[in-house]
Parts: sequence; structure tokens; C-alpha cells
Amino acid sequence: MIRSLLPLALLALSAPAAAEWTPKAELGLVNTSGNSNTSSANGKFALKGEDEFWTHEYFLAALRAEADDEATANRFELGAKTARLLGERQYLGSAARHERDDFSAYEHQSTLAVNYGAWLLKEDDHTFQLEGGPGLRHARLADGGGSETDALLRGYADYQHQVTASTQFYNTLLVEATPENTFAQNDIGIAVSINKTLALKAGFQARHNTEAPEGLERTDTLTSVNIVWSPRAKAR
Repeated sequence: MIRSLLPLALLALSAPAAAEWTPKAELGLVNTSGNSNTSSANGKFALKGEDEFWTHEYFLAALRAEADDEATANRFELGAKTARLLGERQYLGSAARHERDDFSAYEHQSTLAVNYGAWLLKEDDHTFQLEGGPGLRHARLADGGGSETDALLRGYADYQHQVTASTQFYNTLLVEATPENTFAQNDIGIAVSINKTLALKAGFQARHNTEAPEGLERTDTLTSVNIVWSPRAKAR
């Protein structure tokens, strides 16, 4: 666990204190009772900092769900990215991610990659960002199936469209490909501002592993409606 989190700690230490930082938090809760008792909670905290030459992003996310007092989802994820700007539209950087999931093909996965990235579209109401590069991945299979350490090819795409002054559409895609497994996650949704600091976000997330032990699904999905807080009002 400690070795898995080391790349994240190194990226965090590289962040300059002089950067302008923006926090963001979101939370969604569901609870039912009666003939069936279910509850679920998902949340995320993110922090982004940038100055003239560097950008830094950190996040912590969690998902927990229960049905009739039995857990049906339990996931914890944290990640970090840092980049050195090469002009207005290009950059070089690195990204690290670690997750633990009790209901996945993998008990945990950790990745570290270096990236070249660029904004193909960078306007006030439209942005389209692509990045990719090589790295390493360490993962432990569920149910004591052993561990894997492989070379990694990482790709990331982020599209955002400010449809109106209060409505934003977003779609992000993360792909981490290795010889043993390819992990892909796509998040798509829409966010509507309530006031200067709060927004309501409806999203759909699909996560897929190309390899999974017998008896486990390769694809997990999450549909959520969350309240988002940010001092700058944007929900993404």
C-alpha cells in the first residue's frame, strides 16, 4: 500500500505553494426503506493549482453501497497529475492513480505514467484536451489471484462544453492499457449551476477491464446525481 502511494506523494511534493488553488467537492446520497433497505453514497474532493508554468491536480473519490445491510459496492480512489506548460496549448507531465475496489476484477490497481498533452480546442465555452504516454502498472487480482506488474500505455481525453451560462456538458475518457489488461473509464454528464458556489450534476460512469476472473463482471456502471460545491461555480 505504501509503495503504491509513493508516486502520489512525490507529485504532491512538487506542487508550488505560490500556485493559485481551487478546491471542489461533490456528494450524492440515496436511502430507501420498507420492503427493501438500500443506501448508497458517493463523493469526490478535488484540488487544482496553477501558475505561469505549471498545473497540478489532485483528487480523492469514494463509493459505498449497501442492500439489506450487505455491501454491494465499496471503492476508494485517489490520483494526482502535474504538468509543465509548453506555451498556451501543449504540456509535458506525469500522472499517478491508485484504487482499491472490493467488487472488481482487481483488489487494487496503481499506475504511474509520463504524458505529452495538448488542447486541440481551447475556447471560453469549448475545450478538448488529449494526453498520452508510457508508464507502469501494478495490480493485485481479486480473491488471491496473484499480482501483475506491467508496462503501461496511458491515454486521456477531456471534452467540456459550456452550453449556457449555467449549464455545462462534459465527457472524459481514461484508458490504461497493458499486456495483461486494459482498463477504461468513461464519465459523461451535465451540470447546472444553482448559485455562485453550488451546482447539480447528473452523470453516468462506465468502467471496464478486458480481463476478469470467472464469476466477476468486466464492466461496472454508476449513475449519480450529486451536489457540487466550488468557490468558482463551475461543476467540472
